[in-house]
Amino acid sequence: MDLRAGLSQQQSLKLSMTQELSQAIALLQYSAIELVDFLENKALENPLLHIKSRKAEVYQPKAKGQSQKSNDKAWIEQISDQRFTLADHLFPQIQDMKMSPFQKRVVTHYIYHLDDNGYFTGNLQDIANHFNFSLADAEECLAILQRVEPAGIGARTLRECLLLQLNRQEVKNELAERIVSEHFSMFAEKKWKQLSKLLSIDIKEIQQVFDYILTLNPKPGAAFHYERASYVIPDVMVVQEGDQFVVRLFDHILPKIQFNKDYFASLNSYQDKKVNDFLNEKQQDYHWIIRSLEQRQKTILNVTGKIVDKQQAYFEKGPTFLKPMTMKEISEELGIHESTVSRAVREKYVQTPFGTVELKSFFTNAIESVSDESLSSSKVKMAMEKLIKEENKQKPLSDLDIVQLLKENDGIVVSRRTVAKYRDQLGIPSSSKRKRYD
Repeated sequence: MDLRAGLSQQQSLKLSMTQELSQAIALLQYSAIELVDFLENKALENPLLHIKSRKAEVYQPKAKGQSQKSNDKAWIEQISDQRFTLADHLFPQIQDMKMSPFQKRVVTHYIYHLDDNGYFTGNLQDIANHFNFSLADAEECLAILQRVEPAGIGARTLRECLLLQLNRQEVKNELAERIVSEHFSMFAEKKWKQLSKLLSIDIKEIQQVFDYILTLNPKPGAAFHYERASYVIPDVMVVQEGDQFVVRLFDHILPKIQFNKDYFASLNSYQDKKVNDFLNEKQQDYHWIIRSLEQRQKTILNVTGKIVDKQQAYFEKGPTFLKPMTMKEISEELGIHESTVSRAVREKYVQTPFGTVELKSFFTNAIESVSDESLSSSKVKMAMEKLIKEENKQKPLSDLDIVQLLKENDGIVVSRRTVAKYRDQLGIPSSSKRKRYD
C-alpha cells in the first residue's frame, strides 16, 4: 500500500439538488389550490410576474322565454347561509333557568368549552381556580348546563352523555341505566356472555338494551355544527369521443401568467449593474416557472393518459372493473421515476364518466384468483362487503368463512390475515361484535 502524500484528480458524475430542481419537484406535487397560492406568493416576490385570476361565472343571464317572476326570486339564493349554532341554541335557555348571577356567568363560560359534538372539554379544577370557588360549585354549575336541551349536552364522556339521555326518558329503562352506569366498558366491548352471568340475565335482554342505546344520540351537539361543503375541482377530465377516451387538462382555476413588460422596460432603461442583475434574476425566475408549469401539465397528462390506456374497462363499464395497477408499471412505461408518478397523482382529481375520483385511487394491489385474471383489492373489498351484508347476523361469518366463500363464489384467493386487514379498513367489526342474540 502506497502511503506517500501526493495530488490526484478524479472525475465523477452526481445529481445535485438545486433550488430550481427542488421547487420543480414541489410544483409537480402541488394540488390546484396549493399551486394557486404558490403563484400568488411568487407574484409578490417577482415584479415581472403578473398573474390575472380567472373569476368563476356566478351570474347566469336570463334564458329566452324565462319568466320575470322566477328571475326576481333568484336573489334569495345568493344570500349567505347563516346557520344556527349550538351557542345560539343554548344561551336563551340558560337565561330562563333559575340560578344566581354568578352561576349564570360560569355556565356561560362553560358553553365556550363545548366541542362540536356538545361535549364539555374544560378542566373543572382550573375553572374553579380561575373563578375562585370550590370544585363542588364547579360541578354544580356543570350540572345546570347538563339540564339544557338537547339531552346529553355538557357530558364529559360518552358514558355520561348516554346516562344524561337515559335519565330524561319518560319511561325509565332501569336495566339500560344500570349497564351504562356500572358496566359500560364490558357492554361496549360486547363481552355480553360475561355480563349476562354477572347480572344473572338472559343475553337477549342485553341485546335489547343495545338496540335501545342505539336510539340515543352520542353526539347531541353535532346537529348544530356546520362546515361549508368543500368542493373538489378536477385537475384533468376524461371524456369519450367516439370510441376513444380523450384526456384534457382542467386548468380553469389557475390564474393566467403574464410577463410584466412595462415594469421590465422602465427598469431596464437604468444603466445600473444592481438593477440589471435584479432584472436578470427575476426574468430567469419567470421563465423557470413557465417551463415548470408546462412540464407539470405534460407529466399529469402523460400519467393520466397511461392510466386511461390501462384501465379502459373502468372508463367504459364502471368502478367494479378496476384492474390492479401499480405506480411502478406506469413509471416504467413512461420512462420516469416512480416518485414522479406519485407526485403527479398526489391530491389530483380526474373527472370520469362515473364521477370525480382521486387519481391515486386507480393504483391497487393485485389479488390472486383461480382464473388467469388478477383482481384489484377494491374489488375484493366490494365482494367482502356484499358477503357481510347478506350474512346471518345470528351466525355472522368469521374471517375464515369469508376466505372460503370468496374462493367458492368469486374465485378470489386471499389469506385470513388479508381479510382481517381489509375488514379493518372498511370499518367492519369482527364476527363476535357483529353477532345478534335475538
